[in-house]
Amino acid sequence: MQAVSESLGTAGIDDLPQLVELLGILFTQEHELAPDGEKQACDLRLILENSAVGKIHVARDGARLRGMVSILRTVSTAEGGPAGLLEDLVVRPECRGKGLGARLLDYAIEQARAEGLLRLILLTDGDNFNAQRLYQRAGFVRSGMLPMRLRLC
Repeated sequence: MQAVSESLGTAGIDDLPQLVELLGILFTQEHELAPDGEKQACDLRLILENSAVGKIHVARDGARLRGMVSILRTVSTAEGGPAGLLEDLVVRPECRGKGLGARLLDYAIEQARAEGLLRLILLTDGDNFNAQRLYQRAGFVRSGMLPMRLRLC
């Protein structure tokens, strides 16, 4: 059941320390990523200070962030307009299993539609079946496209 004080909204610069903390949680559970608070703070600040880069949506319980989802903006030549990359979705471990991730994801999707994005894409670990079920329930479908990665530094 949703807590009475829980609210969904867009993150602000004052949320930066908690956003870094949330990404630290996420990146310790993903296979190919590792937390680096300094890097995450720099990039989060870039998003928070420039909505053309993207948006970070959060679930709050008072001043405490319970979860976050970031959507970065891009252009889809296939769709003929703006699109988004769902980059990060994380809920604090003690807040999981209560539907918060689904509410936060639904909120982010609504906001993306309202901003005129035509498509969202995302990557998830191949063995993260809980996340895959969450995304599928929200309407995401598996793509035949194969993700590939090239580190440039």
